[in-house]
Amino acid sequence: MTLWNPEYRVKVNGYTVTSATLAGMTITSGRTDIYAQPQAGYCNLSLLETNESSVTYEINMPLTVEVKDSNGDFVYLFGGFISDLNIEVATSGSTALSQRINIVAVGALARLARAIFEGNIASDMDGDQIYAILSGVLFDTWDEVPAATTWNDYDPTVTWANAENSGLGTIDQPGDYELDSQSNVLNNVYAIVSGLATSGLGYIYEDAQGRIGYADSTHRGEYLAANGYVDLDGNHATGSGLNIVKRAGDVRNAITITYGSAGNQSVTDTDPASITDYGQLAATVSTTLKNQADAESQAAFYLALRAYPQYLMSRITFEVGSPEIDDADRDSLLNVFMGLPLNIQNLPSNMVGGEFQGFVEGWTWRAGYNRLTLDLNVSPISYSLQAFRWNNVPITETWQTIDQTMTWLDATIIA
Repeated sequence: MTLWNPEYRVKVNGYTVTSATLAGMTITSGRTDIYAQPQAGYCNLSLLETNESSVTYEINMPLTVEVKDSNGDFVYLFGGFISDLNIEVATSGSTALSQRINIVAVGALARLARAIFEGNIASDMDGDQIYAILSGVLFDTWDEVPAATTWNDYDPTVTWANAENSGLGTIDQPGDYELDSQSNVLNNVYAIVSGLATSGLGYIYEDAQGRIGYADSTHRGEYLAANGYVDLDGNHATGSGLNIVKRAGDVRNAITITYGSAGNQSVTDTDPASITDYGQLAATVSTTLKNQADAESQAAFYLALRAYPQYLMSRITFEVGSPEIDDADRDSLLNVFMGLPLNIQNLPSNMVGGEFQGFVEGWTWRAGYNRLTLDLNVSPISYSLQAFRWNNVPITETWQTIDQTMTWLDATIIA
């Protein structure tokens, strides 16, 4: 166990803030509803100014917040753009004056809600369609580069592939589902790409640097298979406020999937046993899937994973600077992202059996003097990955063909 105190770095328009001190901060990212696409994250921070230095910040200037990890390297907590700026006098006297500069910044997804796409969308895979839309918005064209820019002024480390990239992150391409074409589209970009992401059973997201990415339907399973869970000790969490919840609103036992470019075709599937137990809890998912077989597959996916209620962890809080948390766990928390797989052990025995596996859906950072806390909401693993049932394992499978080092926890995601 090690002593760790947060050391922050705030940058506005690429320049480190040195004339003021970070007095408080709240950052919120991700989502609270697994059925909804994430909304733009936001950062609300307060800077304490005691020298009456000139305030050069402006609306729409990029803002990033970083903190040093256990190795002394800065890692990003937030990236976005200033949306609100407020300067007020905190204290005053005959010889001294202090001011509080309150800044609200929003994440990159906010930009998509104010960008308009007009045109046609060609039939393609979900990831490729999303990339085509976002690259048109987030990459500047040749004539958008400032006219006075010279080659000598340009950052020599920038590659041609990323030149003039103003916020496009990792897009899973090509994706997993073929989506239909759309004609005469006129809508804001957020509405378009969130619809495409839902059609592909994936989600758009903001990374900690403020870039927009897309995770396709197999992204979480592939990441978990390659990297495993981050193991956390529930005893290291703040006990007060730890919350799990099971909701009828998360259950789907009668699913209708609309598909096709016009959305006038549909398939419906039900789980009679779940309907008997809980009553009909129906939902319609609007997609632009091209093929009926994919619509049927997605309906089956919803029923297989979400026909029965499961506990989700709506809140668990970690004091990141706690000496009980080791450096590896602390760095994992500092690098939290949407879809991070967690295995949380040593919970109260009457809460999900004392152990919870799931994926991070959203989080909130709260910073104060020598303090940094992280609130997480985590969906159950079974809402994202279909666990193998005994009667679904191929009958030709033998114990000798299974990796002998595999744990029972990981056996649920074979194939």
